[in-house]
Amino acid sequence: MKWYFTRRKIKNAALFLRTYGVRLFFKEALKDILQRPWLFSTRRYKVWIRQNEPAGEVLLKQKEADFAYAPKVSIVVPVYNTRPLFLKVMIDSVLSQTYPKWELCIADGGSTISKTKELLSDCSREDARIKIKLLKENKGIACNSNEAISLATGDYIAFLDHDDTLAPFALFEIVKTLNESPDADFIYSDEDLISEDGKRRFEPHFKPDWSPDLLRSCNYITHLTVLKGELLEKCGGFREGFEGSQDYDLILRATEFAKKIVHIPKVLYHWRLNESSCAGRPDIKPYAFEAGKRALIDHLARMEVDGTVEEGALPGLYKVSLRGDHPKVSIIIPNRDHADELEKCIESVLTRTSFENYEIIIVENGSVEARTFRLYDELRETGNIRIIKWEKPFNYSAVNNYAARIAGGEILLFLNNDTEVINPDWLERMLEHAARKDIGAVGAKLYYPDNTIQHAGVVLRTDGMVLHSHRFLRREAFGYRARLKIIQNVSAVTGACMMMRKRAFEEVGGFDEGYEVTFGDIDLCLRVREKGYLVLWTPYAELYHHELKTRGYDNTMEKRERVKREELLFRSRWKNVLEKGDPYYSPNLSQDSEDFAIRI
Repeated sequence: MKWYFTRRKIKNAALFLRTYGVRLFFKEALKDILQRPWLFSTRRYKVWIRQNEPAGEVLLKQKEADFAYAPKVSIVVPVYNTRPLFLKVMIDSVLSQTYPKWELCIADGGSTISKTKELLSDCSREDARIKIKLLKENKGIACNSNEAISLATGDYIAFLDHDDTLAPFALFEIVKTLNESPDADFIYSDEDLISEDGKRRFEPHFKPDWSPDLLRSCNYITHLTVLKGELLEKCGGFREGFEGSQDYDLILRATEFAKKIVHIPKVLYHWRLNESSCAGRPDIKPYAFEAGKRALIDHLARMEVDGTVEEGALPGLYKVSLRGDHPKVSIIIPNRDHADELEKCIESVLTRTSFENYEIIIVENGSVEARTFRLYDELRETGNIRIIKWEKPFNYSAVNNYAARIAGGEILLFLNNDTEVINPDWLERMLEHAARKDIGAVGAKLYYPDNTIQHAGVVLRTDGMVLHSHRFLRREAFGYRARLKIIQNVSAVTGACMMMRKRAFEEVGGFDEGYEVTFGDIDLCLRVREKGYLVLWTPYAELYHHELKTRGYDNTMEKRERVKREELLFRSRWKNVLEKGDPYYSPNLSQDSEDFAIRI
């Protein structure tokens, strides 16, 4: 934690305390801790580095590697009055690459620090692969970067900031990936932060694979980004007017044209933490986040998506809201007694839902309590509630399939009877995505009654079990990289509150009735993904979930046998998918915990 309590931060904290008082100081401090829970994993990360990164003889062997495809990689760097020490370290990190076929293209925007220019001239004389372009004036980071690109003759273009560094094996991993995936034209890697003096590494960002909706929520790709030359030419390089988020704007445009986007789950880039960097103080460049917002607005326009962009819970996070038609939603609720829970659920839907075009279908299955049937009689008086009977033994999948067949809505919402609506626009926030032709299923943010996270997306483990992302964190927590506050793609969502287009549901054949209680929702999500659809989770639809109150615990021999049977079915059916790992959860994160701990 020594790196975190720098002299500058202590000075700023003292000033904040004197200006705003103790109460607001501790409120902001708590917020900082909640949004950065991984601050306390520095030692664990050191262990991970020792276990996972090549060193010594392995790096020497990389230099001897003979790739079938050995493209030239152009590394583009805009420079302006960079501290000579930072500049030298950046250049040395390129010179240290174990893959030799590269060129370093630097455009200096009229630096006034003489030592900076001297260093650039010296380096270009010492290694012919270093190309320097001295501009007469500073044209801004976008134009300076384009001037650097003009020097590039490589097959692929990599982007490096003037005070950051590359891991010595970065280009080796890029070229290795290109040999494994020759059609890849957009590659990105994981990254971490380095202290100002370069002696400490911390806060690794272990990213998911390509997640288009996460990218619309934040620039999660950032560094290291490598584009095929043809793709960059099609994009047109950096654009003026997006300074501070010029990389976000380029990434958005590049992903619109990219044929294949590949993520390398290795830390190949080190982002330097210093006083002028967004890495240390996201609020230091407020104009950057406004530029990011404009980049997103332009992106939606190019994609012909009718939507708005708002600032998110933190600087650099965005909330994209989509406009469109308002098709009818059929809310399907299986029920067996538990009248109190059902009444609370229905009342919350009826009184807290701003969306009006919906119907509720309650599937009665074996209730015996008089209180339940009295409630049914009361609910029948409400015009948009239907009660139908399922007279066979309980089977979660079969019950929902039966209701879906007679549902009148274009959109299906599978909802547990032990849920309770919180925010009035919950249906709109799910519907705006479920109505999309590229989306197969949408899940909501569910809380336990004690205001801890019950559901924020499902993570697939390689052994066939599943994790619930961030489970038991406090409701106000930001989670790993603020994931609890932003829209994103996931492998699966829970059937306790899951919305789908009826057409997509029918296309995959609905729920597999081989899953009587468990895994049916996860299996359904994997089948829609198999068809090419995305699964999405949104934090903007919030409900309480009184989990296990209705069906109880699996505490009998019969129930335990059923669970084992359904687990076996799930594992055998999705063996190949599970072995590859969850694309939206890094292999560098623990499969034994749900808090995104580093895997060691």
